[in-house]
Amino acid sequence: MKAAFYDGNGYMEVKEHPDPIAGDGDAIIQVKATGICGSDLLMNNDKEQADELPAGHEVTGLVVEVGPGSDKSLIGQRVAIETIGQGRACSKCWYCRMGQYRQCQNMAVAEGGGFAEFINRKTIGCYEIGDSMTWEEGALVEPLAVSVHGIRRGLMTGGESVAILGSGTIGLTAVVAARALGAGKIFVTARHEQQANMALSLGADYACDPSDGNFEDLILENTDGRGADLTVETVGGKSNATLLQSVDSTRMQGRIVILGGFRTPLQFDWLQPLLKEQSFIFSSCYGILNGYHDYEMAIELLSQKENKLSEIVTHKYSLEDIQEGFECAYDKTTGSIKVQIHQE
Repeated sequence: MKAAFYDGNGYMEVKEHPDPIAGDGDAIIQVKATGICGSDLLMNNDKEQADELPAGHEVTGLVVEVGPGSDKSLIGQRVAIETIGQGRACSKCWYCRMGQYRQCQNMAVAEGGGFAEFINRKTIGCYEIGDSMTWEEGALVEPLAVSVHGIRRGLMTGGESVAILGSGTIGLTAVVAARALGAGKIFVTARHEQQANMALSLGADYACDPSDGNFEDLILENTDGRGADLTVETVGGKSNATLLQSVDSTRMQGRIVILGGFRTPLQFDWLQPLLKEQSFIFSSCYGILNGYHDYEMAIELLSQKENKLSEIVTHKYSLEDIQEGFECAYDKTTGSIKVQIHQE
C-alpha cells in the first residue's frame, strides 16, 4: 500500500509500505479521511530522523477485512477509529476494565496511523458512524472526543463560564463540547481572524486576540469580577505563557484543564494558583466516563448537523499531495483551520 512518512528533513514523502495484517480481534480499515493534527506538525518539527511508520490519528474509513475472532458483519461498516487507546488496548488490564484504554498497560505493538491507504486496529476501537455522516465529519470525531473528555474531566456544570485558550482544532472542538454540555458564557483566544470567526460561529460568546492583553479583563467584566469557572488550555508548546494566562483567567477555586501538549520542561510559579486554590486537571485523549465513551458522545454531537463543526475543514488534499497539505496547515495565512487528507 501507499503511505506517507516524514523524511527527517522537513518533508512528507509517499512510498510503498507493507499492507497491514489483521490479527485476532482486529479489523483492516480502508482509510477515507485523516486530519492533520497540530501535534503532527509539532512532532515533525522535533524529529531528527525519518519516520518508520506513518502517523495520523484523526482517522475514519471503511472496514474491509477482519481477523480471527472478529464479527464478519463489521465488513462494510463506516467507522471512526479510536487509534491511540482502545484501538490498541488489551481490554484485560485494570485500566481497560475501568474504560481508561489510553492508560492500557499492555498496548498492542504500534503499526502506523492514517496517513496510509489502510490501517489495522482492534475492532473494539472502531465506532460506527451513520450513513448521513460525511468522511469530513468522521475524521473530526477524534479531536471532538479529546475536547469532550477535557470538558467532562473538568466537571463543568450547566451555566458555568468557560475560557478556552487557543482556537486550533482542539480549541474549536472545545467550544462545541462546552456549548453542547451546557456552558454559560464562553470566552476564546484566537490568533487568526478565521479562527475567531469560526469560534463565534460554533457558539463562543467572545473571541479575543491573545496578544492584545484584554482577555482577562474581558472575562472579569462579564463574570462580576470573578473570572472563569473553568479554563481549558489547548495550546501547549514550549512556553509557559498560556499556563500563566490560565491562572489569571480563572476565578478563585476554579478549575484549569490542560489539553495542550507541553514539549519541554517549564518553570512555573505555583504560588498564585495555590493562593487562589485552583485545581489543575490534566486530560489526555479519551475514555469512558459515567458509562459513556467520549467517542460515542462525539459521534452523537456530530450527527446533530446544527453544530456546524464540519465547517472547520477548510482544506482537503490527496495522500499524494500530503506535503502540500502540511504546508497549508502550517501557514495560517492560507485561511486554513483544519486540513484533512482524503482518499477515494
